Amino acid sequence: MIKKYRNRLLWCYFFYTILSIQIAFGQNKLEVYIREGIASNQSLKQQHFLLEKNIYALGEAKSMFLPNITFSTTYTKADGGRTIDIPVGDMLNNVYSTLNQLTGTSAFPQLQNRAEQLNPDNFYDAKFRITQPILNAELSYNKKIKSKQIELQKTEVQLYKRELVKEIKTAYYNYLKAATAEKIYQSYRNLVIEAERVNKKLFDNGKINRTAVIRSKNEVSKIDATLVNAQKTKESAQFYFNFLLNRPLSDSIAIDQVTNLPEQSSSAINNILQREELSKLKIAKSINEDLTGLAKSYIIPKIGTNLDLGSQAFGWKFNRQSRYYLLGVSLEWNLFASGKNTNRIKQAITEQHAIASQTDYVEQQLLTELRVKQADMQRSIAQYHAAQNQLTTSQTYYKDVALMYKEGMAIYIELLDAQNQWVDSQLQANIALFDAWISFSAIERATASFNIQ
Repeated sequence: MIKKYRNRLLWCYFFYTILSIQIAFGQNKLEVYIREGIASNQSLKQQHFLLEKNIYALGEAKSMFLPNITFSTTYTKADGGRTIDIPVGDMLNNVYSTLNQLTGTSAFPQLQNRAEQLNPDNFYDAKFRITQPILNAELSYNKKIKSKQIELQKTEVQLYKRELVKEIKTAYYNYLKAATAEKIYQSYRNLVIEAERVNKKLFDNGKINRTAVIRSKNEVSKIDATLVNAQKTKESAQFYFNFLLNRPLSDSIAIDQVTNLPEQSSSAINNILQREELSKLKIAKSINEDLTGLAKSYIIPKIGTNLDLGSQAFGWKFNRQSRYYLLGVSLEWNLFASGKNTNRIKQAITEQHAIASQTDYVEQQLLTELRVKQADMQRSIAQYHAAQNQLTTSQTYYKDVALMYKEGMAIYIELLDAQNQWVDSQLQANIALFDAWISFSAIERATASFNIQ
């Protein structure tokens, strides 16, 4: 019975080793999940919509340099109001009377004075107006700013992608850690059930006392509760991972092969210059320089031209006399604004100083973050190596105690202690391994070294 119990425990170790070897090769499934997460994440889609919006804003800024054509028409119906008196009768009636006397006829009638209203009645004015800016510094700076805002949003998208990749990797390694721990606990449960069966047999044969049987039952109850906790931890990790990928929470997750410790490229070990946070500040500085130029552009006059092509007449007449064109050139020059422009320039320059100061602070912050992540990874690697040594030692210790128990030279409590040490070493090695990979993902994020294209 002891031999069979020992063989099962050795099979458990063999299973754990095979599982670790299987996890060692390739990261293809994780890469597929990362692509799926980038393609389906809802928050990332929102960032792409904002990018689209900025692209349309740039198109709008460019269109301001092109001619603008509008059509307008007015129709006026009026009665009453101010009038202008025309004394036609007073001016011509005496002359006409004299002419009638000289000619002996009545060919020249008497005229009445006229009173014409000033408001046009039954009058229309329809025209096409074409406007074209010739010199406008504000439009040029506006175009530059809109263009750089697109680059800023592109960087924001890249930043969100990189953060999403880190979250997906971390969630995936946490799931693998929980899944492997569940398998270790499940194998351990099989061992304690077998131990309970063996101890009952030995007790029936009078080779051990009741204490070993009672302790075996307690170990079964204890591992059952531990296994439930491990299953719930795995389930929670599964839910969060699927949430990041915008999948149903209960979808199964394919397990990649991860057992070797990660290897970090020495060229990127202290490199934070590729971080999108610094790129955003650089673009923000450039935008602020354009804003400063925009504030100073008031000293450059605005020159534009406009052309009206239309028709205006009474009674909706449209003929050669009603048609007209009107060409004009405009110049606008802001000569005095009570200090408004000067204060606007000072605001932009102050913002430049603030961005420069923020850049220095962020560089130090990112470098500190990288140092902390590197220390976390070194700690996890050291813990992994220690756990591996402990695993080897505890396995040897368990073999010796199991042999002594078989020969009646050790009690069950000693065997159980050796067994617990061995299982705990497996768990510690599992935790340290995936903690190292999680720290490596954090370093990838801190150095912006993962290719997200």
